[in-house]
Amino acid sequence: MKDKQVIENNKKSVVLTMTGAAIMIFLTATKVVPSSTIAGYSVFVGIAFFFLTEAADRAKGSESGLRFTTILEDLKKPRVIAWALLPSVSGIVTLVVGNLIFSGEFAAHEMGRAGSILSFDKTILLTGQVIIAAFGEEIAYRGFFLGKGMKILPFWLCAVVSSLTFAAGHIAAGNLGVVLYDVACVFIDSLLFSVIYHKSGNCVVSTLSHILGNAISLVALAAFF
Repeated sequence: MKDKQVIENNKKSVVLTMTGAAIMIFLTATKVVPSSTIAGYSVFVGIAFFFLTEAADRAKGSESGLRFTTILEDLKKPRVIAWALLPSVSGIVTLVVGNLIFSGEFAAHEMGRAGSILSFDKTILLTGQVIIAAFGEEIAYRGFFLGKGMKILPFWLCAVVSSLTFAAGHIAAGNLGVVLYDVACVFIDSLLFSVIYHKSGNCVVSTLSHILGNAISLVALAAFF
């Protein structure tokens, strides 16, 4: 009876994972129109399906992809800290190379994209927005899309598809070359977050990396570009 229940839970989890991922991809696909705001709802869909899938799996605390009590242990896992610092480095590299190729146009594009959802004139509010945005994206794209997806399909396939979806959601109107460069860099960062999640098994760890990377990039963007 117990084995039958486990099989039934696994079936529900697979259906929820495939449904949630499909909806996220569909919503993000609306970004072919850069001004579309529907794509933003993919994060909320991912968060909702994460908790629905966790409930279907009846995941114990130690098996969950969202754990606060094991952060230190997860950070101590092999090479997790090294990987977690890479998005901060890539963020600076992205800005420097973007500035060399596109001059101030890339910095203006980044400020415009970030400024549409962040309050740069209010430090406390900006800090909260950066934290909440990163946390939501990590639950949706790493905890759910990647974490639940790789129970069905290979890790790298899930990492690539989830990162393509994540990157597409960051499309903003602008010079084609700048937009393509921006999306490509977001895709690379998403792959890094995917590896961090895969190695730590905890999207709180990838969230910390995401927050640090975003914060350093925003400070550098405001200060030097």
